[in-house]
Amino acid sequence: MKVVILCGGKGVRLKEETETKPKPMIEIGGMPIIWHIMKIYSHFGFCEFILVLGYKKNLIKNFFLNYEVMSQDFTVELGNFDKIELHNKHKETGWRITLVDTGEDTLKGSRIKQVEKYINDETFMLTYGDGVADIDLTKLLSFHNSHKKIATVTAVRPPSRFGEIRVRKGKVISFSEKPQVSEGFINGGFFVFNRRIFDYLTEDVDCDLEKDALEKLATQGELMAYEHSLNWECMDTLRDMEHLNMLWKEEKAFWKVW
Repeated sequence: MKVVILCGGKGVRLKEETETKPKPMIEIGGMPIIWHIMKIYSHFGFCEFILVLGYKKNLIKNFFLNYEVMSQDFTVELGNFDKIELHNKHKETGWRITLVDTGEDTLKGSRIKQVEKYINDETFMLTYGDGVADIDLTKLLSFHNSHKKIATVTAVRPPSRFGEIRVRKGKVISFSEKPQVSEGFINGGFFVFNRRIFDYLTEDVDCDLEKDALEKLATQGELMAYEHSLNWECMDTLRDMEHLNMLWKEEKAFWKVW
């Protein structure tokens, strides 16, 4: 089953980082967030990826094109560059990655429509290139297969923008940094789609996934929600990036299911 990851946006709210790199290449613990997302999927056996590129696409292409060498120790013989000896193996064996340039200013719906030719199965997965979760993808897929609708979106409770303090008679009884919101769901990505989704999309650069497809599917009763009540976070701001790196450093990275 193919996993499509949207990697083409400019990430304007993270311009401190995205002026020089696309958002999926911003690092958590020394590796791009796109790598972390792919590790989540591969843990559940989904290792065929389609990366939908746009803004600063060459940085993502170069990362994966040179991954074998850059992630391992190696010996190179000068004058015989074809002879490269790799000394240790990384754990990302079996990943098959298709990288597709869909235009720098293209909206998400058009980007997805442009990779239709690479998807032959009736069902495929899709997510954004900036969100991580401790989601059980096997259960997500089972839920999608059970309802027979066109689309499933993972509904998540976002973390609060501010720390939560609970007070009793002036005494702080609990302090929680960025707790999960207890009420209300938002779109957390981690979609599963039947290929009929392509009937709702066009290659017009202004075709948007959410407004042009998901809203219509919802009114037609073809969009279902898989409720993920555990952890989810999105790297949307510099503060988010710093928080995710802190979790990784302190070995509290909830998304590290592998």
